[in-house]
Amino acid sequence: MSTENAPAPRRTAGPMEALSDLLAGNRRFVGGRPRHGHHVSAAAAAASGDQQPYAVVIGCIDSRVPLEAIFDQTFGSICVVRSGAHVLDLAVRGSVEFALGQLRVPLVVVLGHQRCGAVGLTIEALRAGQRPDGALAYLFDQIAPAVLDVGLDAEDLQSRAVRRHVERTVEQLGTFAVPGQVDIVGAVYDLDSGKVALLD
Repeated sequence: MSTENAPAPRRTAGPMEALSDLLAGNRRFVGGRPRHGHHVSAAAAAASGDQQPYAVVIGCIDSRVPLEAIFDQTFGSICVVRSGAHVLDLAVRGSVEFALGQLRVPLVVVLGHQRCGAVGLTIEALRAGQRPDGALAYLFDQIAPAVLDVGLDAEDLQSRAVRRHVERTVEQLGTFAVPGQVDIVGAVYDLDSGKVALLD
């Protein structure tokens, strides 16, 4: 289906409906039946009108994880904020606050992914006892607690550290949550299957 013929984005009633819509989009993506996919055009962008997004997705900068595509979303449906390993800084927090306060978005999804390079770098640096130089040190400082929570000698450390880092990010964003109005959930994207799995 072309983007021009796809359904326009719609405002959802609340966080649970927003989450259901995102997961349905991921199932379409995994099944190879996207409504939107990468069939984008200036005409489709213009047709989106005033933005009424129903979710904020905070994800990694990894080029293998294009957030609009893996949730099969079109123009105007979701706000996307990306940083290395979805690390929070003032710009990311301010962007989330804007989406929740000004655009009345009811859902925030923190999405980690398998084989995250920033998490891998942090593991290597911790094992070597060396903190990276420059601004990369900020990413290291934000990710290291998740790695240490799991333990440097733990089995399947990379995957478990990714999950723990998502959990910690959700916890840090907890001050934005308003029961019944805004939900904040964590999830992990599987690079091999394309599936998004919610964390327990």
